Amino acid sequence: MPYDLKSLKVPRLAGAPLKSIVALMENNYSRTLLSPALMRETGAAKIRSTPLDTPPTYLPKHASGRQIAAERAKGTLEIFAEPDFPATESPLPSVMDYAKAYRSGHIGPQEIADKVIAAIIESDREQPPLRAIITTFDQDIRRQAGESAQRLADGQPLSLFDGVPVVVKDEIDAVPYATTVGTKVYGNTNSAEHDATVVARLRAAGAVIIGKANMQEIGIGVTGANSHHGHCRNPHNLHHYPGGSSSGSAASVAAGLCPVAVGADGGGSIRIPAALCGLAGLKPTWGRISEHGAFPLCWSVAHIGPIGQTVDDVAMAYALMAGADPLDSFSIEQPLPHLSEYRNKDLSGLTIGIYSSWFSHASREVVQKCQLAIEKLKSLGATIKNITIEDLDLQRIAHALTISSEMLAAVDTEYRRNSKDFALNTRLNLALAKIFSSTDYVKAQRVRTLAINEFNRVLQEVDIIVSPSTAITATLVQQESEDSAESNIQVLTELMRFAFPANLTGLPALTVPVDYDDKGLPIGLQLMGKAWHEHLLLRCGKALEGMCERKRAAYSFNMLR
Repeated sequence: MPYDLKSLKVPRLAGAPLKSIVALMENNYSRTLLSPALMRETGAAKIRSTPLDTPPTYLPKHASGRQIAAERAKGTLEIFAEPDFPATESPLPSVMDYAKAYRSGHIGPQEIADKVIAAIIESDREQPPLRAIITTFDQDIRRQAGESAQRLADGQPLSLFDGVPVVVKDEIDAVPYATTVGTKVYGNTNSAEHDATVVARLRAAGAVIIGKANMQEIGIGVTGANSHHGHCRNPHNLHHYPGGSSSGSAASVAAGLCPVAVGADGGGSIRIPAALCGLAGLKPTWGRISEHGAFPLCWSVAHIGPIGQTVDDVAMAYALMAGADPLDSFSIEQPLPHLSEYRNKDLSGLTIGIYSSWFSHASREVVQKCQLAIEKLKSLGATIKNITIEDLDLQRIAHALTISSEMLAAVDTEYRRNSKDFALNTRLNLALAKIFSSTDYVKAQRVRTLAINEFNRVLQEVDIIVSPSTAITATLVQQESEDSAESNIQVLTELMRFAFPANLTGLPALTVPVDYDDKGLPIGLQLMGKAWHEHLLLRCGKALEGMCERKRAAYSFNMLR
């Protein structure tokens, strides 16, 4: 079967045209009349017309496989604590840099807390404002930092993360913050009663939670626009978006407000902003990291994961966050998380698969820079193999139908009560989701089975599938959308082209920064692997990262200076 993904030529909508389209789509009568045409335009009609003999897969659960012996499972931070561990140099401080600075007495967590608080305030006074972090409590940050400083003074730090600032995406519970999910509908008055499991695990390691990160409203977009909390900006150029929906998580790290952030990924929402902001970002295997305490937006494609200044930062955060959680039944049946062979940069014996038609379906600069990264992987000993992946367009449609239907169900009560509380672009996407039927949803899950089988077939031939992380670099924030919403399906398609399969199949994927375009905007390379093989992706990502140029974001803070 020939490669079937296509670039879409759909006009951007904002202002009066967007309002008119939303009004038509929210009217039951006009939406019914428009549905046949919309089914054709979105490609959803293809789902209805394609004969499928596969059973549906409603949740992408993967067999746990053989348990890895505890003595081999470097799933803790112990390998990073070894004296000769070769930490990656980065333009801004990494977790290891903070740990070394604290232990040398160069600076302490309380001084860092004051610097972070001041930097957040300063970043939002910038013109245009960064808007990376939407809520922060100074008193709580200083309290956490004081407790960390005491542990360090007593010679009893909880881990290398003790005193390190971390920000949390605003769809994940963290006391004492409300969880608004990027809206003005949820969490405006009540703070979370308990930390999400991932937040609790980071706190147990001593991390200082500095606030809630901005995000695209209910995660239903990938630019980073938000009409309620203000559009988040890309620290490499404040006139460009950072990518979404974990926009504030990536922007916070790129701006140096923290070395690690917690993100969430239903359709590229960790990998896209990480790539566009020049960072590493990991979407783990479905069920690898507990979803307890995350707003249930799109449960069958949802993944929590870390965004970091370096692959080391992502690996350390992953080691803390991953693993079975009795509060999330879907996380129970998994092999032990580990980082075996993480320090081994010799990639001999590993086979990397490239589907050339897919790989080259990106801007000229993105393709060229990612091809150079492939040459670097080859120089490390990796073997490159040409592969094909069938039915990518059908998979794209199945993912879009699945995530939009689940998001509509997740916010149905509030959306029915008063749709106008949501931004226009969100309303348009939710209204579009209403054209899908229960039969469409079930057929999409039959396609999911097909997709899992197809990627597992390919991953029997190769160890890793490599592609660009996004087909384009960060896009401009349009002037007229500064205080309003916009819908840009063409940009969304370009940003999501390589992201959706990992969500539909539940397989792990890592983005690593590899270069920049002629405007200085970052370009990322995506590595996608077998279920539960995050360790292999991280190992390859670290090896590649050490061979790639890194630049400090134009708008950023170095907290250790």
